[in-house]
Amino acid sequence: MDPKALRRTGKKAMSIALAGICLPFAMGIGTSFILRATISKGVSQGPFLVFMGVALSITAFPVLARILAELKLLTTDVGRMAMSAAAVNDVAAWILLALAITLSSTDKSPLISLWVFLCGAVFVGLCIVIVPRVFEWMNRRCPDGEPVDELFICATLAAVLAAGFVTDTIGIHALFGAFVLGILAPKEGPLASALVEKVEDLVTGLLLPLYFVSSGLKTNVATIQGAQSWGLLLLVILTACFGKVVGTVVVSRLCKLPMNEAVALGFLMNSKGLVELIVLNIGKDRKVLNDQTFAIMVLMALVTTFMTTPIVTAVYKPAKRVRPYKLRTVQRKDPGSQLRIMACFHSGRNIPTMINLIEALRGIEKKQGLAVYATHLIEFSERSSAIRMIHKARKNGLPFWNKAAMQSDSNQVVVAFETYGQLSRVQIRPMTAISRFSDTHEDICASAESKRTALIILPFHKHQKVDGTLETTRHEYSMINKKVLQHAPCSVGILVDRGLGGSSHIAASNVDSTVSVFFFGGADDREALALGQQMSEHPGINLIVVHFKADPTMTRGEIVALDIGDSSSNRDSRGSDEKVIDAIKQKANKGGSVKYEIRVVKENSDAVSIAKECSRCNMVLVGRSPEGMVAANLGLAVLKSESPELGPIGGLLTSQEVSTNASVLVIQQFSGSSEPVTVTVTVTFEEEEATNGTETD
Repeated sequence: MDPKALRRTGKKAMSIALAGICLPFAMGIGTSFILRATISKGVSQGPFLVFMGVALSITAFPVLARILAELKLLTTDVGRMAMSAAAVNDVAAWILLALAITLSSTDKSPLISLWVFLCGAVFVGLCIVIVPRVFEWMNRRCPDGEPVDELFICATLAAVLAAGFVTDTIGIHALFGAFVLGILAPKEGPLASALVEKVEDLVTGLLLPLYFVSSGLKTNVATIQGAQSWGLLLLVILTACFGKVVGTVVVSRLCKLPMNEAVALGFLMNSKGLVELIVLNIGKDRKVLNDQTFAIMVLMALVTTFMTTPIVTAVYKPAKRVRPYKLRTVQRKDPGSQLRIMACFHSGRNIPTMINLIEALRGIEKKQGLAVYATHLIEFSERSSAIRMIHKARKNGLPFWNKAAMQSDSNQVVVAFETYGQLSRVQIRPMTAISRFSDTHEDICASAESKRTALIILPFHKHQKVDGTLETTRHEYSMINKKVLQHAPCSVGILVDRGLGGSSHIAASNVDSTVSVFFFGGADDREALALGQQMSEHPGINLIVVHFKADPTMTRGEIVALDIGDSSSNRDSRGSDEKVIDAIKQKANKGGSVKYEIRVVKENSDAVSIAKECSRCNMVLVGRSPEGMVAANLGLAVLKSESPELGPIGGLLTSQEVSTNASVLVIQQFSGSSEPVTVTVTVTFEEEEATNGTETD
């Protein structure tokens, strides 16, 4: 929780927060009279009223953040409003909790309660004055890029324990002192990152689950017996929902929010969680809540939190603002128009090759040039640090601009891309997308649509080992690539990284690379060829176009036909192939950096041999779904490929059959349909083989 954000809270969020506190608090007090007359007889009236009011008016800030992040609403208007209001609500709840603890700490005299409250206020005031200055002093002595002194970490954790000890001695609660120090701790800088790194896993992985287990052990559901007890449970749940939802909806409508947003806000603000359990546990420890009341309140917290996600999902679906655009492929009528690329990567391992690929695509300096959106794909987790990163987003549910305030690894990524952008005068926009791997493809596709990109480049899910073989990095990356290929709003390239240009960026004047394009025919091959032509404009790139043609004798004993769509579309495709090949021939005849070769293939082994020979270069560009006799033949040969997303030729170039050090870029051209193309292969064997009793599949 950032106190600076609280100061910037707008009038709408403040009004919603106040409504989400006042009405539930009042209804909680009303409910307390009923409970005190039935199942909570004999408890002290003042503390019980305040505890019930606080328990019903709380919005769990950390739980709300996780729900919003999981639903991808954290960066929407509703998400921002909910977070701002929940932050105000949370601070108010802690203050009211301190008041409730003070009232319950003694029955002797109101003056003692007043003294405890004043001591707590003085403690908070001293912390506000002293603690930020100490943290600023520590931050100044923690340079960027260097490890943080362990003394600072130990001192901070000791200060947390000391603050808890002081508030416990005053008579409030140890939790309150720790909360005050936490809210004043730095949220950015090396010290903040080091604190998160050292403490987060221990707290969220061990201490927090143990606290929930402890709360569960204290909850005795068996105490809720009879119609009266279950009726009181229903009353508490309805009262909690009515106070929060109705209060928030009414004020939201007065602030001119749409009805669906107002209802979604109401149920989001109604989520309970950790802070609720803290309040209930303290109330039980102070003998303000008995076993039955405690069980009822815990069940209420569970029900109200469980209902949040399904109701919000049903009620509110943020509108996607998408501008239509035409340039969704690399192949286009005007090759001089700006080329927009989204280059995705999972870690720093992909960066050198990605930057060298961007350098190759830069070509000569055109009027409109090249625009690259370098997108760091990070898996969303339940960690608070991941929530904090997403909360810095500025765009409506899409990956956000990645400026300072990210983790050190991301900072290095930003520096690498921004430095390259300044040196090469390419428009580089570093971005970060944080989502679960099951949803990552949605972020990629939505962002590509928003940025009007013509090509998405994704890293292959395997990386090269020292011995040259490919090893799986994570299987989830393969799933992401397959889903993007199916749903992408533009062309897609999958990059098999074998160290294009080495492990560092090559300066433009030092680039000396050979790029081969394997052309069989079809839309994907034409797209790969268009990308190769873009690269050939770079003064340090030599382009070799290898055109695979089937020998007339190839039909005997091999594949007779490859049917994709109707015959008219096949004729159109062949006509388009001839046009692009004619253009390449003209360029090759003029000399320069473009060469054109025709290779005739009689059987599979010829194609494999040619692929081996022509892959002795720096990079090979291939289409994912090539057409024609040779491609169909090879397709059957590698039908059981482990990586169908690479297609037959990409699968061949990454197999052990073809040993090459060349990186491979497999291209799929945007076709205007998200449905996968159905390929029908007709296979005919010679009669002699069939009559000899050969078994065929």
